[in-house]
This record gives sequence, structure tokens and C-alpha cells, in this order.
Amino acid sequence: MKALPSDVRLPLYQRLRDQLAEQIANNRWRPGEAIPTEAALSAEYQLSTGTVRKAVDALVSEGILERQQGRGTFIRRPQFQSSLFRFFRFQSASGERRIPESRILSVEPVAAPSAVAQALGLPVDAPVIRIVRVRLLEVKPVLAEEIWLPRSRFQPLLEIDLSQQGPLLYPIYEETCGQVVAYAEETLTAESVNEVHARLLHVPVNSPVVVIERLARDYAGNPLEWRRSRGHAEHFRYSVEIR
Repeated sequence: MKALPSDVRLPLYQRLRDQLAEQIANNRWRPGEAIPTEAALSAEYQLSTGTVRKAVDALVSEGILERQQGRGTFIRRPQFQSSLFRFFRFQSASGERRIPESRILSVEPVAAPSAVAQALGLPVDAPVIRIVRVRLLEVKPVLAEEIWLPRSRFQPLLEIDLSQQGPLLYPIYEETCGQVVAYAEETLTAESVNEVHARLLHVPVNSPVVVIERLARDYAGNPLEWRRSRGHAEHFRYSVEIR
């Protein structure tokens, strides 16, 4: 029998839910892999199948697990590739919809500034990794990104040439560091661009930019990555269907 988290104030199913989420975050099961059946988990934790089902139901409702008819319950692999482009629309000179190419400018170990430390739940000046990346459309920069990672989890990124690993970072996090992004929270704001980011975007200082701030977490809810993506306001589009 495996022990559950010790906070006895929580219902049993919630304690099991937290334990399963922690094990998923620690790679007991990988994204796309099936978890044990409810009967097997019931035997492993010496809990009723009803309690196990409630815990699994909670993880399914949160999007951590997904049930597949006739096959079982699997770790859901989230899809983030097109998230940024819900808000920005990029077109070539001929009007064709385009996805900008990615170029990493720097990867360096630094001490966490206060805002970064707060977002990642770290002490101020804790060791982090800062990645600066631009997205280009027909060699013109259209997005500038600052990406911050806890160094304790992502140290291997300092030992590879990240610019040669492909345009998507989350698969690299998983393959190189064993860190899986399960979900993220995004905030949309606007600001006047400062000198540093004006230079990256090739726009005048104080030009209007749209900022997408994303905090990405693992399956247990621990912060993994904090990024700020700044894009030309001229490319920004927001649309929503209201019923």
C-alpha cells in the first residue's frame, strides 16, 4: 500500500488526485502513456474504486488525463504550437498566411530578477536560465521573446546548442531535461516598447506592442517557464465568438 499526502483535512479522493498528479509530474507515466486501471490503483492504494474514480475524474476534468473509449485512461499531451498565433496574424507580402521562423539569440545563466522569481516561485537572485528569441517573417523581426527557466530543472540546456534543436522548445524541455509542460496561463497586455526590445523588433522606442505573458506549469502545478512575447501591434488581432 502506498501512502497518500499527509494533509488529512482533504478528502481521500483529493489526496489521491494530488499524489497521482505528483507522480505524473515526476514521469512515472509519460505523456501519451496509459495509467493503471482503476482496479489496479484501488489495490495499490488500498482505496475503494469509487474513491479512485473520483480522483481520476478530477484529473480528466482538469485536462491532465483523457479517457479513450475501449482503451483506457491516458496522460494527455497538450498542444501549444499554435497558441501564440491566436492573437497575432502574420502574412507574407502576397497576403499568404505564414508562421514566422524562430531564431535563438542567447541562452545564459543569470540570477532571477524579482518579477521572474515571483512568477517561478523562487527566491530573488535564484539561479535561472534566460533565453532570448526572435520570430522573423521574411527576415524581419515580428516577435521578441524573453524566456525564463529554473536552472535546477533545466541545466542541460546550457550544455547543448539550443539553436540547432528545432523551433519548438517544449519538446526539447521534455527530451533533454525530462520536464513536461502540462498547461499554461496567459495574460494579454499592451505597452510602449523600451530601448532593448525596440532594437530587437527594429521599431522606434515607445512604439506600441502587445505583450503575451505565459506561465507554464508541470502536471503537479509547479511553475516551469515564464515568458514574455512582445509583438508589433500592427499584427495583433483579437476575435471571439459570442453566443
